Amino acid sequence: MALSRNDVMRALELVKLPAGGQSLAASGRIGDVLIDGGKVIFAIGIDATEAQAMEPVRKAAESAVGGLPGVSQVLVGLTADKPAGAAPSAAAQARRQAQAGPGGAVPKAAGVPGVKQIIAVASGKGGVGKSTTTANLAVGLSRLGLRVGVLDADIYGPSVPKIFGISGKPRVVSGRTLAPMEAHGLKIMSIGFLVDEETPMIWRGPMVISAITQMLREVAWGELDVLVVDMPPGTGDAQLTMAQQTPLAGAVIVSTPQDLALLDARRGVAMFRKVEVPILGVVENMSYFVCPACGHRSDIFAHGGARHEAERLGVPFLGEIPLAMPIRETSDGGRPIVASDPESPHAKAYLMLARQVQAQLAGTPRQAPRIVIE
Repeated sequence: MALSRNDVMRALELVKLPAGGQSLAASGRIGDVLIDGGKVIFAIGIDATEAQAMEPVRKAAESAVGGLPGVSQVLVGLTADKPAGAAPSAAAQARRQAQAGPGGAVPKAAGVPGVKQIIAVASGKGGVGKSTTTANLAVGLSRLGLRVGVLDADIYGPSVPKIFGISGKPRVVSGRTLAPMEAHGLKIMSIGFLVDEETPMIWRGPMVISAITQMLREVAWGELDVLVVDMPPGTGDAQLTMAQQTPLAGAVIVSTPQDLALLDARRGVAMFRKVEVPILGVVENMSYFVCPACGHRSDIFAHGGARHEAERLGVPFLGEIPLAMPIRETSDGGRPIVASDPESPHAKAYLMLARQVQAQLAGTPRQAPRIVIE
């Protein structure tokens, strides 16, 4: 007999909320439930201040549903975007007041054990080279001597496995904790390791958040100096929840130089500012193209727009990355150019970006130089 939503909800009747003893099934906190064969995915709606208190409930829900016949894997996340009609409980409101510090400030979300700093690489829109920038930035930070991990949070378009040339599935180390995959000295996790490459990710926001939560908090990252998160494009629920529930040390905004991309980059900066995440800076990707045959330079997407936008917004400008065939070829081949050809001028542009980010994280910002690759 096929597993149904009713089966899941009956299992969740055994899970009690910390205040009042109400069952999770009756609380109105469960939205859509995705059932794909033996995989079950859903999210628990919470108030933003309930994250720590509701973590045991999340684990209990995973255990309860995981015990159902035919269930092979359970993904349960906490999302601050509750289903319609689910208002914060009186206990949650009291907890919010009790936890608030001087001036009513709410404590930041709990960190990831062993991870010193988490940074997001984001863009207001897709197609600007965010994942390629993430991969080469991460390799660059590693070459600077940092212990680095990469989380591919782009659930709808996971490209990190392709860029790093990794296939296969991560092994389970204990309970539901997964071991990250490894490449080029980095620890890497992506939804692309957990689903077939051609499977469409037709998931609603809470399901996406559930998957991101598990990849962030149920992976044995070990000791990392920096975890670089390849964020989904845009400024929707997944990005907002990630920013609210994860103690981000800062965000790197990737944009191409043309006006249409810069409009979306402004929205990205505004979103992170709204949730009080520091902006580490703006990167101008596909900044210009130098013809490999004749050496003529063409500003295909205009040039300098991201630098001017960074100046206008009062955020650091981290550098220019050209539109170049070697970057595309090494990314498609699973060999990020900073790892495969570190002495190339293109790799040096990424290494300069990595130095800029490292300086921002250390609190000693540097001015990005103008670099032209001939």
